[in-house]
Amino acid sequence: MTIKEENSTKLFRLLALLFILLGAIICFIPFLLILSASLTNNESIIRDGFHLLPKVWSLQGYTTVFRFPDQVLRAYGVTVLTTVVGTCIGLFLMTMAGYVLQRRDFKYRNFFSFFIYFTTMFGGGLVPWYMLMTKYLKLTDTYTALIYPGLMTPFLIILMKNFIRASIPDEIIESAKIDGANDFLIYYRIVLQLSLPGIATVGFFLALQYWNDWFLTSLFINNTHLFQLQFYLYNLINAADSISRLGAGSGVNVAGDIPTESTKMAMAVIVMGPILFLYPLVQRYFVKSLTIGAVKG
Repeated sequence: MTIKEENSTKLFRLLALLFILLGAIICFIPFLLILSASLTNNESIIRDGFHLLPKVWSLQGYTTVFRFPDQVLRAYGVTVLTTVVGTCIGLFLMTMAGYVLQRRDFKYRNFFSFFIYFTTMFGGGLVPWYMLMTKYLKLTDTYTALIYPGLMTPFLIILMKNFIRASIPDEIIESAKIDGANDFLIYYRIVLQLSLPGIATVGFFLALQYWNDWFLTSLFINNTHLFQLQFYLYNLINAADSISRLGAGSGVNVAGDIPTESTKMAMAVIVMGPILFLYPLVQRYFVKSLTIGAVKG
């Protein structure tokens, strides 16, 4: 490598590093604004707007959210339970589906793949789905209603299938068959072991889907003890807004005791906290899974 080429490489790396650093700062600023606002006095937010550092420190938002700590912890427990159980069962089903659908010797793989692809473009609609879940399956006010709909996500099945196809050569499967391994042993000993990056990535997407879900609770759950965290906090802020508007319309000063803006930001911090700790655990698998199949050989 000549001196000119070496200098060009160094310049490119420097520019790439600056670009990545700029992108990281741009992504970090909204999170810093949310964290700062959650620690800012509500009146200060309304009067001065959002700032990177709180002008008037206050824990009003967190105090409002945890005014009934048993309800918050119960909603946290429901969300953690549905996320863990749904992610584990969903990973088991989707890795099995992905493994079967990428097998060239599976006679009906194109037939089943068509139906999975078809559901990504067309759906039966909300009303038939609601009737199926409530009238026929009788899943109202059950944990199953919160877990079952997300177990087989078409996009994640396709992602898992493509990852297994790119990361596990057919020769390995054939060699295992020659040695006497059956399909379940191949799946457990080979597919799962060699697909850890893909499993971590799909698991992360699936966990995000369950953790951020509130729509299923709004449709199928009437029992407040089964409210997920997102829906509980959503109800909390709606109630605060309603009381504030009621006070403003009647001339009674009830809004001053409800820090709506700081409460919204505190809710966002509370909800995103566990996911922020989860991402570093799967980051190395996530990066590896994105590069699988980029180089052939």
